[in-house]
Formats: sequence, structure tokens, C-alpha cells
Amino acid sequence: MTKPPLVFASHNANKVKEIKALLPQYLILSLSDLGFENDIPETGTTLEQNAEIKAQRIFQEFQKPVFADDTGLLVEALKGAPGVYSARYAGADANANANMNKLMAALETESNRKAHFKTSICFIDETGSPNFFEGRVDGEILKSKTGEKGFGYDPIFRAEGESLSFAEMDSASKNKISHRGRALAALINFLQDAEKR
Repeated sequence: MTKPPLVFASHNANKVKEIKALLPQYLILSLSDLGFENDIPETGTTLEQNAEIKAQRIFQEFQKPVFADDTGLLVEALKGAPGVYSARYAGADANANANMNKLMAALETESNRKAHFKTSICFIDETGSPNFFEGRVDGEILKSKTGEKGFGYDPIFRAEGESLSFAEMDSASKNKISHRGRALAALINFLQDAEKR
């Protein structure tokens, strides 16, 4: 039996590529695939709220099973910042380099460089019910950028037990341990259980 397509509520091409690699058994439709070009304001104060805002907006528009994620980098010495504001840490129009530069400057004299990435996923099934899944990876913030792969804060984040930054790892290795990979694994388990019922 062919699995129904799943809508991933994102315009982020890097995220879409990563999601498709993590969910090869599903046909993943991005917002671009659906012709939805509007921005969805992330007005929540938590990652879970932002994920649900995006998923609900797209479910209302298309009435298809949809999931959305929101990811934050939480730095212990900065009391959890940048957290929910990770994508716009250095300003509303900031790029990844500006965000990383601001973070490294904030930690310049800090010996505690512990941090973790957290991904929250909201999946809305055909009944309109929201379901939440979470993934986390602990690690540390590096003192300089290293690696050309990945996106976002990947060049300055090294996971616990690893010798490479996320930006130095190939996508398969990163996906095995990443926050997004772990959240998606929980979503996959949920979908598989639903298929058995």
C-alpha cells in the first residue's frame, strides 16, 4: 500500500533536503511543492508553540497530514539563549554567520561552553489532532567555525562523544545522532504504529 504524502511545513531548502534523507519511505511535499510562498510568523515563546503554529496554518489551508518543526540551540552559560530565537539571534534578517559570530562573541570569556540542540515537531493527522515529538543532542560550542557541510550553527557545534563539528560530518553520520533525526525517529514510530491500527 502506498503511503500518503506528508507535507513538511517549511521553505528552508536545507531542512527539506535533510528531512527527505531521513524519511526516504515517504513522499515529502515542501511548501514550495504546494505553491505556498507566504511566511508564517513564528510568534510562539516555545519551540513547541512555533511548530504547532506552522503545522496548524498549513493544515487549515490544505487539509493534508502535515508536520512542522522548530529547532533551537540552548547554551548553558547564556541561560538557554538563543533558544527559540536561534534563527534570528543577530536580528530579524540575520544569516547563519551573523548568528554564529554573535554567539561566539557572547562566549568569548566563558569557560562553560555546554549547549544542546532541541527540535520539536508537531504532526497534525487527517483528523486535525496535533501530536508532538522531541529530539535533543548535547554538546559544546567551539571557539571557531570548522567544516563546510550542514547549515545554521553546525560549524560551531560538536556533539558529545564526537571529534567533528556537525559541519564536518557527512549527512548520514549527522542524521544518526542529530536532534532532528531523533525527533523524526519518534514521529516515524508514531506513524508506523498508526498504520498497524
